[in-house]
Amino acid sequence: MYKYDAIDRQLITERVEQFRDQVSRWQSGELTSDEFRPLRLQNGLYVQRHAPMLRIAVPYGMMNTAQLRKLAFVARTYDKGYGHFSTRHNMQFNWPKIEDCPDILGHLADVEMHAIQTSGNCLRNITTDQFAGVAADEVIDPRPLAEILRQWTTFHPEFAFLPRKFKIAISGTKEDRAVTWFHDIGLHLQQQDGETGFRVIVGGGLGRTPIRGQIVRPFLPWQHILTYCEAILRVYNRFGRRDNAYKARIKILVQALGVDAFTQLVETEWAQIKDGPATLTQAEYDRIAAHFTAPAYDRQVDASAFANQIENDKAFARWVERNTHPHQVAGYVAVTLSLKQHGAAPGDISADQMDLVADLADQYSFGELRVSHEQNVILADVRKSDLHAVWQAAKGAGLATPNIGLLTAIICCPGGDFCDLANAKSIPIANAIQARFDNLDYLFDIGEIDLNISGCMNACGHHHVGHIGVLGVDKNEAEFYQVTLGGRQGYDARLGKVIGPSFAAEEMPDVVEKIISVYLENRHPDERFLDTFDRIGIDPFKNRVYEGRAHGKAKTAQKEAA
Repeated sequence: MYKYDAIDRQLITERVEQFRDQVSRWQSGELTSDEFRPLRLQNGLYVQRHAPMLRIAVPYGMMNTAQLRKLAFVARTYDKGYGHFSTRHNMQFNWPKIEDCPDILGHLADVEMHAIQTSGNCLRNITTDQFAGVAADEVIDPRPLAEILRQWTTFHPEFAFLPRKFKIAISGTKEDRAVTWFHDIGLHLQQQDGETGFRVIVGGGLGRTPIRGQIVRPFLPWQHILTYCEAILRVYNRFGRRDNAYKARIKILVQALGVDAFTQLVETEWAQIKDGPATLTQAEYDRIAAHFTAPAYDRQVDASAFANQIENDKAFARWVERNTHPHQVAGYVAVTLSLKQHGAAPGDISADQMDLVADLADQYSFGELRVSHEQNVILADVRKSDLHAVWQAAKGAGLATPNIGLLTAIICCPGGDFCDLANAKSIPIANAIQARFDNLDYLFDIGEIDLNISGCMNACGHHHVGHIGVLGVDKNEAEFYQVTLGGRQGYDARLGKVIGPSFAAEEMPDVVEKIISVYLENRHPDERFLDTFDRIGIDPFKNRVYEGRAHGKAKTAQKEAA
């Protein structure tokens, strides 16, 4: 993975000292809280419902074991012994003291980590596929270009104060696992006639106004990615709305102008800078790509014992089926360590678990690991002959729940338990649904279903693209939950459809159970949930969920009659 050079180290070291001075001036009263606010946000520090929240970047989801052990140290020393992986490759600590944050950032700088641009109206963390570089379906490894984009976006002086936050995601595989259609810029690496380039998508996003992005360039040679992104951002910076935060994202600008007019503005701007100094050279690409060479794989993996373990141990076989992913190298797989243990907050990981994962990565996966936007941890390079040992160690630490891709692997934001923006709690809803579907045999029979929960319209739980999406809403200061069906990620990404009026918290396990029952009653033997939903439509689900329950005009009539 990428190793900092002297310039990188100087940048983050000086940034820590700058922030230390800003905190000191705020404590002394030299800076007001209003003056301090943009400074702390530029360093990933929010003030949440109960305490500050520090968000730390994990660029394109890659970490080494020294970094994870440092996060464990921070969790024990400055927080409550755990952290939370978000849906955009960030680690969030929910309980640090503001005055401790410069020291925390100093510790992180020692292992080449920081919180720069993890909040505020700027270019955020670059995200990609958690299996980048090892996925069997990979066309082009996106990591070198993701790192080039990371360096370009960090402290870019022209884009430090955009109309709103701006997110870029890259996919280099046949299956999009980076939700690229719902980012401000989505990039699909591809090859045409032997040339490598990008399909460029602009104007996607979830949140209050969910919109699938639109293609502005079917193919852009990779050498021009920085100049073309610069042209897009210049158009957005110039024409994006700053009078209304809810209308300030680039997706609103693209919709207002129309994609053709927007594209024309970008192309006109690009003509001014195309082939300029920011054009990438092969030498620069090779310099960065040298950080992402393959480790020393064992080409003689003996998987005979593994085959016997699969045949004789049902629990191990289940875990292998759900929690491993095909690898480019024979004899290896990528392992997903589930942070979706039933009863725990999705995405949370304790300091002890972090240390154990670091030990496993050192022993079995070349000292590196990944985090996914589904809020899990990945050991990307595990020999099949080592899987049983990895499973046993992970199981002992609560990291081997065999539910990846199943109903209880819920993607969930922190919600009203922590977030000051949330309308409703998310974690208790996730835990209640997990408790209802705690039978593994039943879970496996149901098959693949994505269930996403967001505590508010900001959609940090990506509920719009869940096969079942749950959104927390506030109705007269009471917490309710709106349900959508049919959303999905991938190259066929779509937004879910709202099923109807919202539900109380205590109703949600029953609602999900009714949805599942309709699916099981109607599915064909070879169908997944989405296949059945697409074939029979939303009405059978709606009819079952609202059966015997008055809503809309009927509910109003009942109230009037009472």
